Amino acid sequence: MLSRCCGGFAATAWTALQAYRTLGESQDKLTSMAGHGPHHTPSVRNVIFLYMDGGPSQVDTFDPKPLLEQYHGHSPSDLFTVQPTQFNNVGKMLASPWAFQSYGESGLPVSDLFTAVGQHADDLAVIRSMTSEFPEHTFANYFLHTGSGLQGRPSMGAWINYGLGSESEELPGFIAINGGLTPPGGLDCFGSGFLPASYQGSIFQPHSTGVADIQSRSFAGAHRTPRLDLTRRMDQLSQSRYGVHDAIDSAIHNDELAAAMQLAVPDLMDTSDEPEHIHRLYGLDSDYKPTQIYAKQCLLARRMVQRGVRFIELTCPNVGSDRWDQHRDLKAGHEKNARAVDQPIAGLLTDLKQQGLFDETLVVWAGEFGRTPFAQGNDGRDHNPFGFSVWMAGGGVRGGMIHGATDEFGYKAIEGRCEIHDLHATILHLLGIDHRRSTFRFGGRDMRLTDVKGHLIDEVIAS
Repeated sequence: MLSRCCGGFAATAWTALQAYRTLGESQDKLTSMAGHGPHHTPSVRNVIFLYMDGGPSQVDTFDPKPLLEQYHGHSPSDLFTVQPTQFNNVGKMLASPWAFQSYGESGLPVSDLFTAVGQHADDLAVIRSMTSEFPEHTFANYFLHTGSGLQGRPSMGAWINYGLGSESEELPGFIAINGGLTPPGGLDCFGSGFLPASYQGSIFQPHSTGVADIQSRSFAGAHRTPRLDLTRRMDQLSQSRYGVHDAIDSAIHNDELAAAMQLAVPDLMDTSDEPEHIHRLYGLDSDYKPTQIYAKQCLLARRMVQRGVRFIELTCPNVGSDRWDQHRDLKAGHEKNARAVDQPIAGLLTDLKQQGLFDETLVVWAGEFGRTPFAQGNDGRDHNPFGFSVWMAGGGVRGGMIHGATDEFGYKAIEGRCEIHDLHATILHLLGIDHRRSTFRFGGRDMRLTDVKGHLIDEVIAS
């Protein structure tokens, strides 16, 4: 997205932006790139996607299973049919190392891994019956992010950016804040695929500058005008010769946006103007570095929502324990990950309310799959795509409720079974998009995020 931001004409910031608007583009070009706009009245304007890299264990977070205590140490094959696992290292049934507490008026059970998030139980719609078609990280990540296990399809954020356009003239409509761990599958999880390139995600880092070389170190003064003029005339020539073309139009849009970002990003990333109590709320004062990193990500997400960024994804910080992917040492690994994200997520939910943004923002918490109720080896859990938990909160969502159920051991979804396509359809619906009508012609057919599937998870949608 920012390939020409560094060292090119866009480094002259506002002057470059104004020069490019002489191409005949209107002032609202940056906010009018929607492929179709909303199909119905939206419940929310923005999405913050809290991606939990590696697959948190549902039976250790939001889906308590008391029978795991009773059958701890038993052979799982004596209790149910065990499907082949990723590593086929099936151990004994493994009780959760954490107790669950009931929170709020709803009495929603949350494990002691998430004592801060538990305080927001009445805001959470927990879906306990999510499933995936893939048990391996890379394919499952493509599926979660793009609705397909194949590499190269447009991501959810790109589809939303395409459907609605950006509300910001100064920032991308789709930003991924990389806290240290890029999802398995790499940057294709944030790509635009066959959609125009202007809809792809822009990668920010949660440090002082956010984007590499965002501050100009390039030409200035007398050297600036001839270069701007040359670039403008070259783009005019390209447009007159080739007409409207995705590569040309996206490059021009990229340069316009990059120029605007030269002014907007430094202000966005400078959180020193936030009160000290806000820093403490998110955990920026924590003595645990991963908590500090994720706290900065969550605070930046709120600031991005305020500035009109349509879709924001937060990746996990590196806690040195294989993400949430605990094939061994479950207790230490999950505790490190939860310590990194629990307070910042709770702070984000609180702050969105304080800022009057909660009812117009959708917050989604999800990994690519769950984990087995039996051990891998002695003290880990293997991948489990058959039934796991995700949650949603914010505008248009019924808080303090549970949708669906897994079996008595937390292995497979048996009630209200949901697919990733259903999650995508519901997210789009809350944004005012009918997933069946949000299409793009490619390869001789009308493509969509949910392919030929997807049903609304009606129970979680507020009436």
